Amino acid sequence: MLNDMNEGKAKNKSGKIAVTSTGGSMDALVSEQFGRCQYFLIVDPETMKFEAVSNLGEQMQSGAGPKAAELIIGKGAAVLLTGHVGDKAEEALKRGGVKIINGLKGTVKIKDAINNYLSKKTEQ
Repeated sequence: MLNDMNEGKAKNKSGKIAVTSTGGSMDALVSEQFGRCQYFLIVDPETMKFEAVSNLGEQMQSGAGPKAAELIIGKGAAVLLTGHVGDKAEEALKRGGVKIINGLKGTVKIKDAINNYLSKKTEQ
């Protein structure tokens, strides 16, 4: 089940969607972990052009979630699609105006997760 962890709409107006990913392409699978994912795909939903960004926090001893939150906020993400977000990262994302959609499983391709979100198949 997918969950919308925010009330109302995302504050960030760029409209970009960040997705936690196991690889650097739209055919990669959604990573179930936010702070420890390998990549973030930052996608423009209008053009479907994307940027694959390595998650430098993946190998951190601690603080990976907030560091990852800082990264995707800096990339202009308005929405995050992921499996799970820890408490500290959730706090940072909400402060940054990012709408969190969690509960995605690692068997879903990035492009399918985005298309499902855009077609309102995810619970909001």
